Amino acid sequence: MNRRLLTILVLAFVIAAACAFVVYRLVGTRLGAARPVATTHVVAAAADIKLGTILDKSNLTTMEITGTAPKGTFTKPEDVIGRGVISDLYQGEPILENRLAAPGTGGGLAPAIPLGMRACAVRVDDVVGVSGFVTPGMRVDVLISGIPPGVTAPNQGTVAKTILQNIQVLSAGTDIQKDAEGKAKPVQVVNLLVNPEQAETLTLAGNQQVKIQLVLRNPLDTKTDAVPGTAMGNIFSGQVGTPVKGKPAARTVSKPAPKVFTIQVMNGSKESQEKFTPPEAK
Repeated sequence: MNRRLLTILVLAFVIAAACAFVVYRLVGTRLGAARPVATTHVVAAAADIKLGTILDKSNLTTMEITGTAPKGTFTKPEDVIGRGVISDLYQGEPILENRLAAPGTGGGLAPAIPLGMRACAVRVDDVVGVSGFVTPGMRVDVLISGIPPGVTAPNQGTVAKTILQNIQVLSAGTDIQKDAEGKAKPVQVVNLLVNPEQAETLTLAGNQQVKIQLVLRNPLDTKTDAVPGTAMGNIFSGQVGTPVKGKPAARTVSKPAPKVFTIQVMNGSKESQEKFTPPEAK
């Protein structure tokens, strides 16, 4: 066969193969774009929903998710109506099974309490509550400060002590209580998730004339440390400045009174007494 003819045939075969590959890719891309993608409609929050809310139709909406729906989602609003929310939900967020209380348990804070645990309310000052320092899900340590029982002299120093560590915050809000005059006033209240023994400790601390302070901690830090407590006197110990050295103060030395000698003088029939002091006393 002519070499020139063979070269032409090989080039024609290569060009035909390249053209066929390009056509295949173009047709395959168009067919893939035209193929419908599977979607799923799931139930979502129509607005921000607070912990303890019982869901109804006004709280719910549906949203479309491409592909397989996440585990724990609901496809029908009827499956979640009447169930309580145990964690805050936000607008547009899919509602998951683990964010809702069990069917029939209602709403409020009670369904969010695990078995064997208790929710204990603690009053905090306005700065801690209003500033957003304490929000549900955070981990805190509980500190108390005051004068220990049995100490009658306030000047003996205030003592601060950590009574609980790594405690979960269930909720934070405002409660209405009465002051000494019987007038209603808002009070910042934080509900902590504790066991029965810890609940007793918090209750005793709340009944004493002490201040309760919540200290925020990293949720990944679950270590509990042995904290002995600190007294006011320990804070200032070793902090007082050393006095400047100078001339010692003059000391006043009291001298003893000089001795007095009495001499009796006889002059005829007259007698007299003369008193003298020794020369070294002058």
